[in-house]
Amino acid sequence: MKHLKRVAKPVFFIVLAVILAFTGIVFFGVHTQYGDFTNTIIRGVSDIRWGIDIRGGVDVTFTSPADYDATNEEVDAAKSIVETRLVANNITDYEVYVDYNSDKIIVRFPWQAEDDSFDPEAAVKELGATALLTFREGSEKSLSDGQTYEDLPLIISGSDVEKASAVYQLKSGNSKEYEYMVSLKLKDSGKEKFAEATKKLASSKGYISTYMDDKCISTATVKEEISGGEATISGGFTADEAKALADQINGGALPFKLETSSFSTISPTLGTGARDAMAIAGVIAFALIMIFMIALYRLPGVVAVIGLIGQVAGTFCAITGFFPFSNSFTLTIPGIAGIILAVGMGVDANVITGERIKEEINSGKTIDTAIATGYKRAFSAVFDGNITMIIVAIILMGAFGTPDSLASTILKPVFFMFGASTEGTIYSFGYTLMVGVILNFLFGIFATRLMTMSLSRFKIFRNPALYGGKSAKKCAAEKAAATEGGASK
Repeated sequence: MKHLKRVAKPVFFIVLAVILAFTGIVFFGVHTQYGDFTNTIIRGVSDIRWGIDIRGGVDVTFTSPADYDATNEEVDAAKSIVETRLVANNITDYEVYVDYNSDKIIVRFPWQAEDDSFDPEAAVKELGATALLTFREGSEKSLSDGQTYEDLPLIISGSDVEKASAVYQLKSGNSKEYEYMVSLKLKDSGKEKFAEATKKLASSKGYISTYMDDKCISTATVKEEISGGEATISGGFTADEAKALADQINGGALPFKLETSSFSTISPTLGTGARDAMAIAGVIAFALIMIFMIALYRLPGVVAVIGLIGQVAGTFCAITGFFPFSNSFTLTIPGIAGIILAVGMGVDANVITGERIKEEINSGKTIDTAIATGYKRAFSAVFDGNITMIIVAIILMGAFGTPDSLASTILKPVFFMFGASTEGTIYSFGYTLMVGVILNFLFGIFATRLMTMSLSRFKIFRNPALYGGKSAKKCAAEKAAATEGGASK
C-alpha cells in the first residue's frame, strides 16, 4: 500500500487562525486616528468603491457623427475636453475611456452628493458641446475685480488652429538640453493675427493665455514675434503634461461635435437599496449553506464553511485594494452577484469532495485513506468546472470591459467588431466571479484538505460518522454480521 503523507495536528489551528485573522483585517481594515484625521493603512469593506449603479450617477457614451471618421488624435483631444469639463464642474471621481475603433468616449461619473439641483441630462449636454478655445492677451492676474476672461483681448480662436502636438526638442538658446514642449501650428486665418499680437507683446514680455471655455489651461510668456504660424509653448512640462495640453488645444479645434449614443442614470436611493437587499440575501444564504454543509457532511462541512469564509474574505481583499500595489476595484450590483455565484461554486466543490469522502468510508476504507482518495478523485471534477467558469468570466470581462483592461486587450482580436461597452457593471460581475473561483482552489481545495487531514489525526475525530459515513459501531456490526453469515454457509 502506498504510504500516505500525514499532516501535523497543529496545522488545522494554524490555518484557522490565519483565515480568521485575514478575514478580520479584510472586513474591518487597519486605521489610525489622530484627532479628527484618520489614516487608512489597510482598506476594509467600508472603503469599497461602489459602482455608479449603487451610489447613483451617469453612464454615457459619446461618439463622432456617423459621416465623420475621427483620427486617434482627435478622439484623444475630445477625451481631454470631457475631462476638463468634468473637473470644471467639480466632478473629480469620474472614469473616462476611449475606443479608437468606433470613435467612442465612455464617461461615468457619480451623482453629485447633496445637490438636489443636479441635472444629469444638462451635464451630459454640456460635456458633449463643442469646445470654445481662445487665445487672449494677458493673464488671469491682470483681471480686475468683476472682470472675466472675456475682458482679455481676443487673439485667435480654436478654428484658427490647425494642430497642436507634444514634442521633445532643444531648449531655446541651448544646444545641449532637451525639454518637452507643445508645438502649435496655425491655419492661414490665424497667422497674421498671431504675428501682430506676439510682436506687440514681445517687447514687454507680455502673456498669452489659452482658455478652454472659461477655464485657463495655459499662460505663456511671449519672447519674440512669431510670424510663420508655428510656435512652441514651453514651461518645464513632463511628457504627459505636454500631451495633455496638446490634446486640450486640439479639442478646441475639433471639426465635429460629440454625439450621445447611449445615456443612462440611476438614483442613489435605488442603488443603495438594491445593494443592501443583495447583501442581506447573501448573509441569509450563507447561513443556510453553513447549516446544510454541517448537517450533511459533519466535520468536512465545518471545514468547508471555514474555507468559504476565507474565500469571501479573499474576494473582498481583491476588491478593496488590500495590498499596497493594487488599486481598489469598483464594486457593482452584478459584482455582488458574482461573489454569491463564486461562493456557490465553492459549495459545489466541497459537496463533491464530501460525497467522495463519504463513499470511500462506506466502502470500507480507513479515514486517512478515504480523505486522501476523496480529495484526489474530486479534484478533476472541481477543476473542470472551475476552469470553465474562469474562461466564461474572462470572456465577460473582455466583451464588457473598458478598452484599456487586460481582458479586453487580450480578446481584442475577437471583440474588435463590437467596440467598447458602457456595461462596466458586467465587467464587475466577471471580475468578482473569476477572483472567487480562483480563490476556491486555494481555500476550497488546498486549505480545507490540510485542515481535514490535520483534524483526522486527533483520536476524537476518528469516528467515520463524523465524516458522513457509517458509525464505527455500525461498521463493526455489519462486519460481524457478514463474518457470521459466511461462517454459517
